Amino acid sequence: MPLARRLPKKGFKNPFSKEYAVINVGRLSDLEANTVVTAESLKDAGLISKIGKDGVKILGRGDLGVALHVRVAKLSKSAAEKITAAGGTTQGPLPGE
Repeated sequence: MPLARRLPKKGFKNPFSKEYAVINVGRLSDLEANTVVTAESLKDAGLISKIGKDGVKILGRGDLGVALHVRVAKLSKSAAEKITAAGGTTQGPLPGE
């Protein structure tokens, strides 16, 4: 039997895959108004357990009633719209992230 058929088959791990800690916009309503939201501040507040190797991604599920200044690695389009509609700002990641 050929060697390729005798060896066990392994899966595939994409070396270029991204790993984000994911949080929804509705969970951010617990924060105080006009705070700067970063990956570290979300972890300190207990909203995420760990920061992914590529940072934090905010998704658009839920409603936001406070104005926040969000600076994370990725935002969904609906999350960005809800944050700006609540009077907050969305910017790119902090320098060094």
